[in-house]
Amino acid sequence: MRAGLGLAGRRVLVAGAGVSGRSAAAALHQLGAVVTVTDASAERLDELAELAAGGVELCPGLTAPPSDTDLVVTSPGWRPDSPVLVAAARAGIEVIGEVELALRLAAASPTPPSWLAVTGTNGKTTTVGMLAAILRAAGVDAAACGNIGLPVIDAVLGGHAVLAVELSSFQLHWQRSLRAHAAVVLNVAEDHLDWHGTLEAYAADKGAIYAGARYRLINLDEPYSVRLAELADGEPVGYTVGVPAAGQLGVQDDQLLDRAFRDGADTEGAGTVLAEVADVRPVGPHNLSNALAAAALARAYGVQPSAVRDGLRAYQPEAHRAVLIAERDGVRYIDDSKATNPHAAASSLSAHDGVVWIAGGQLKGASVDALVAEVASRLHGVVVLGVDRGTIAAAVARHAPDVPVHTVDPGDDEAMTAAVGAARAMTRPGDVVLLAPAGASFDMFRSYGDRGAKFVAAVHAQLGISEHGDEHAPDEPVRGGRAGS
Repeated sequence: MRAGLGLAGRRVLVAGAGVSGRSAAAALHQLGAVVTVTDASAERLDELAELAAGGVELCPGLTAPPSDTDLVVTSPGWRPDSPVLVAAARAGIEVIGEVELALRLAAASPTPPSWLAVTGTNGKTTTVGMLAAILRAAGVDAAACGNIGLPVIDAVLGGHAVLAVELSSFQLHWQRSLRAHAAVVLNVAEDHLDWHGTLEAYAADKGAIYAGARYRLINLDEPYSVRLAELADGEPVGYTVGVPAAGQLGVQDDQLLDRAFRDGADTEGAGTVLAEVADVRPVGPHNLSNALAAAALARAYGVQPSAVRDGLRAYQPEAHRAVLIAERDGVRYIDDSKATNPHAAASSLSAHDGVVWIAGGQLKGASVDALVAEVASRLHGVVVLGVDRGTIAAAVARHAPDVPVHTVDPGDDEAMTAAVGAARAMTRPGDVVLLAPAGASFDMFRSYGDRGAKFVAAVHAQLGISEHGDEHAPDEPVRGGRAGS
């Protein structure tokens, strides 16, 4: 354990008993801090029984820090207006996030890791996964961490040389010490406005990733990425899915080309071929952009071109991210449950020419009009479900009035089964039935993963495919229903 943080004997409140809160509490306890953990869920706190046995105090539902608290470490999803955080601010108690704690812990190490940091409304997990695969192909001791699953503090304690870090807007809001070796804002679109209040506030938290970065990588195809990078220092390196200019990465002749980081063989500045477009999975322009971002981050760290190619070929896409589930009668069924906002759904829909779209959930304050207008010509049918189903249906009526819409009402048994059945009834050969909800899942499901799993199960039931891949008598497709409602 690192020394020098001065936490021994200090009283620290950890707000939130989720994954990052548990890691923070465990690390603080090992550093000698006197730790209290609070959460609205007593059930979550019960999962920390081992820490409690070691001396960590568990206090459900606190609305203010204990009077002798020196520091509050908040879980990223806790809003600044949460009562316990407001009370801490009023009392002059410092409030930081788990990422900030990890940064301070890393700084106290004799061999701190290099941070390759990624944020954006969409594509973060895919980009970090690609980056980690490239680093592994190069033989680098790296960990993919942050919003991707492994808490940053655990990755720091693991002693890795490089951290490929996915950072959400929440995590960036609660940190102030990040000085990455290379950082990128992939894109910014309406999301989490219920948390940040405005798009500008959301974008500003995203832009904090560039502060102090040696390299600021810029998605030249995304205006917010360009704008936020202009507000920061550091060496700029742009990338585009078009042909790259000098000092950029891009695509030419179906190859990923680097004209920014020169190699000895590139004496004329013509560029270095990193990989073929065919090496990038999942397919689609947005994932090609993600691959370029991952390549730029790796190249900024000094990775050789061959490792970029090998890493992209080795990368296995995460579950529920544009995954082909089945194909029957010329119709493909694709699970992109991770498309939890309109920007992500637009990218997913734009990868296909003919789509029966399953959409709905919690829009979190975002508008879907621009999305529907953009993809209207691709839609052969729409199935809406969830709390904001009416908002999406109304947008389709405005911008694609000839497209049939089926509404899955809250009272329908097995809502996802009903949705897949209705979608199947609208298809024609060559279509894609696409789950790309454009909203969060928590109104109806435990998570986007749970939503995706239920979609997979419903598709298998409709097509007569068992969980082992065997076929049986399929369910009959739903006909009629409330098409047009």
